[in-house]
Amino acid sequence: MATAGGPSDRPLQGGADGDGGHPGSELAVELRGITKRFPGVVANRDIELSVRRGEVHAIVGENGAGKSTLMKTLYGMHRPDEGTIVVDGRETVFRSPADAIAAGIGMVHQHFMLADNFTVLENIVLGSEPTRGGRLDMVEARRRINGISARYSLGLEPDALVEELGVGDRQRVEIAKVLYRGARTLILDEPTAVLVPQEVDELFRNLAELKREGLTVIFISHKLDEVRRVADSITVIRRGTTVGTADPKTTTVKQLAELMVGTQLPTPATRESTVRSTVVLRMEGATVRNADGRALVDDVHLTVREGEVVGIAGVEGNGQAELVDAIMGLRPLSSGTLTLGDDDISAWSTRARREAGIGLIPEDRHRQGMLLEAPLWENRILGHQTRPPAVKGPFIDRRGARADTQRIMSEYDVRAPGPDTLAVALSGGNQQKLIVGREMSASPRLLLAAHPTRGVDVGAQAVIWELLKDARAEGLGIVLVSADLDELIGLSDTLHVMLRGRLVATVDPGAVTPEELGGYMTGARTAAGAA
Repeated sequence: MATAGGPSDRPLQGGADGDGGHPGSELAVELRGITKRFPGVVANRDIELSVRRGEVHAIVGENGAGKSTLMKTLYGMHRPDEGTIVVDGRETVFRSPADAIAAGIGMVHQHFMLADNFTVLENIVLGSEPTRGGRLDMVEARRRINGISARYSLGLEPDALVEELGVGDRQRVEIAKVLYRGARTLILDEPTAVLVPQEVDELFRNLAELKREGLTVIFISHKLDEVRRVADSITVIRRGTTVGTADPKTTTVKQLAELMVGTQLPTPATRESTVRSTVVLRMEGATVRNADGRALVDDVHLTVREGEVVGIAGVEGNGQAELVDAIMGLRPLSSGTLTLGDDDISAWSTRARREAGIGLIPEDRHRQGMLLEAPLWENRILGHQTRPPAVKGPFIDRRGARADTQRIMSEYDVRAPGPDTLAVALSGGNQQKLIVGREMSASPRLLLAAHPTRGVDVGAQAVIWELLKDARAEGLGIVLVSADLDELIGLSDTLHVMLRGRLVATVDPGAVTPEELGGYMTGARTAAGAA
């Protein structure tokens, strides 16, 4: 592995040109001296990056390190202030993503760019509609989409509305959209964040096939073990500049983590049990149906005690999101009861449940947890605008909200210039830490934590894990939904598996492996068979 002495050093060329890459192949993408500035911030500084044709090239770094800005620059969403972009040996200037797409570059964003009220087919062809004789040729579009879905095992339903899809299905739509446009270089931002181990294996087999066909993948991830497994070469970015390259065959996860953040990779492993006898939440026979009468949550019985983390494992779209919504009051129960402490809250409003002590870390911070164009202090009071420090009498207390936002920024290590900074200016990890701080500051009795570390770096991940462990030790009951199986196994005291809306298995988090858990999640294993 090649490393540099500090964040201001020029990047060194290391293992990427060795066994881990394709030394004889041409460069698909080359970035030379890329610098991108925003008001008060240098997001990228003198970046150097070389990606060979037909390789999987991983880019790793902390949230806020500049990875997303760099990829948005390559994709034409930003214009660099300095530096040169070279694609397939030709120096180029991208004025928009359309220019990048025309040059054969496609990007699957961490936060999806889909129209919820359109079908899968309509989203995929939007902007690239096929025509025949001057008319839309949806037959040809459907044929191509079905072919892509079958070839890459995406399991797409062209006529499904995107608003009815889970996060995992949305990601697969985005991947299909890029492939539909004929991209030769694919930028994948956290592509495994919502996948179980078996699905990760399938994705990696698909990436190997893309490589064999000569396509190139730029793979952004915080899962360093997966990066070592799938990448041919790795570039590490820290504080806006490249600090080293690495050969995944000879570099350990620990070395990568230290190069990224200067510390060892954290672990979610839980300390001794803190579970108490007092029940915080009890669900009995809870059922949630959609408009067509189909059960999304089907006869669920669930108990959460003080000081207990109850994990819910499941492939995206199997009812976990609807279960969280039902507890929060965002979806009504068709049948069953929900009790918080001694109170039947089945018919309570979402506000009443919040004021009774239920906190929520939503699964998608952009769609459900923040107003990106609003300042941080306004985001701090979202969902809590009826109580201090958000209000003074009948009025919003802006001064109090700003002061408390500053406290959260300090206590939860939210890195931003101040409470008036727009949320959109923060990295994903800092946005997530603000949400966690907001919910913890309300002193909840029950916390619904849906994918609490999705898309955050190892440093922010460690902070959030410790916050959850400390709150658990103080008696907080937590319902944890996560696609990170190591996180579920490490943090949970009780671990259930959800499949097609039902809790189909309860496993021992101290004994189950991620592979076994993935088997339950896909239906390949059953509770009876495991016994």
